[in-house]
Amino acid sequence: MSEIRSELKYASSHEWARLEEDGTVTVGISDHAQDALGDVVYVETPEVGQTLSAGEEAGVVESVKAASDIYSPISGEVVAVNEELADAPETVNSSPYDDGWFFRIKPSDESELDKLLDADAYKAESEED
Repeated sequence: MSEIRSELKYASSHEWARLEEDGTVTVGISDHAQDALGDVVYVETPEVGQTLSAGEEAGVVESVKAASDIYSPISGEVVAVNEELADAPETVNSSPYDDGWFFRIKPSDESELDKLLDADAYKAESEED
């Protein structure tokens, strides 16, 4: 059974979003997504300073099974990327919600977080996959 954290918001495309105390939003992929992908071998993150729209492609995650696009769950400016994933992409498998985050974004409209799925809705949706 995949871990689904109740304090996070989720996109239907399996990204999670966490609002931080400084107002930025950290983004990664869910435990369910990393489990479905298998062993992650490469992660392409967006550039710091890049402006993304909600649902826009923000990078790529590649595993031994497949490559999958990463989408930004909200609109805003990328303020940080997890550079450690370049040397250790497998961190996405071992710690998808903590050390395996992909990027942080400064939201242009924080209310977009309200449009994402809560843990219960994401669980119900991911069980349908």
